[in-house]
Amino acid sequence: MPSLFRFLVSAGSMVAVVTVGLYILAHQFEPAQHEVVKVVPGVKIRKPEAAP
Repeated sequence: MPSLFRFLVSAGSMVAVVTVGLYILAHQFEPAQHEVVKVVPGVKIRKPEAAP
């Protein structure tokens, strides 16, 4: 039984370390936001008609 508890504690510790690491990476290193414009072939956009 002690080996089961030792395994659960070590597995829980590893999960906690990975979770904290991912949390830190997600909140400290946010990518710069920029607008992406791509041309979609075969799609034509009509201009809005002028209001009378």
